Amino acid sequence: MPFKKLISPLKDKIKHKGFEEPLAFQKQILSKIKGGASLFAIAPKGSGKTTSIVISVIQKLKVAFEDAPRALIFVKDKQAALDLELEFNAFKRGTDLRVYCAYEEHDIDTQRDDIYIGTDIVIATPKRLNKIFFLNGINLNKLQMCIVEDADFLFRGSHFAEVTRTPESIGKCQYLIFSTDFDKRFERWQESFMYNAQIIKAKQ
Repeated sequence: MPFKKLISPLKDKIKHKGFEEPLAFQKQILSKIKGGASLFAIAPKGSGKTTSIVISVIQKLKVAFEDAPRALIFVKDKQAALDLELEFNAFKRGTDLRVYCAYEEHDIDTQRDDIYIGTDIVIATPKRLNKIFFLNGINLNKLQMCIVEDADFLFRGSHFAEVTRTPESIGKCQYLIFSTDFDKRFERWQESFMYNAQIIKAKQ
């Protein structure tokens, strides 16, 4: 998908940043994401995976809508959440999309209340997201996109189990898993909520 097909505010911001065309891996995945496919997007660092997340979410959601989030992005920790929020804030200028971060180093009652007020995109660590959910602090019924950024972190601690638990509370949704490698444990997701997902690997 060429950048010229993006919504105007996003296209203008990309041009302002000096991006003339998608990177090679972005050319492989952006049109598939726009088409609604669930993907395991496997590529090395520097391939444009994070920018692909930001572009794809903004392009799909376009404008703020109601209170429940429509995109959920899992990240490994607070710093990753804040870094991704900065990327979204840079690219979403000109839209009214709302982004919120939820992580352990913050009062959970405040986070629950903030999310309840309304947001379009939630960036969260798996542990904190699950705690907020079980406090009835987030409505996942409106989710359109469930994403994992840099999914390598899932295989440390209990993160994999925590993310696996989330789709049990989600209806029809697009799943996007970004990682440097395809771990064999992803096959469990292929057998359940990602049974129709494509595996897209960066061309060598």
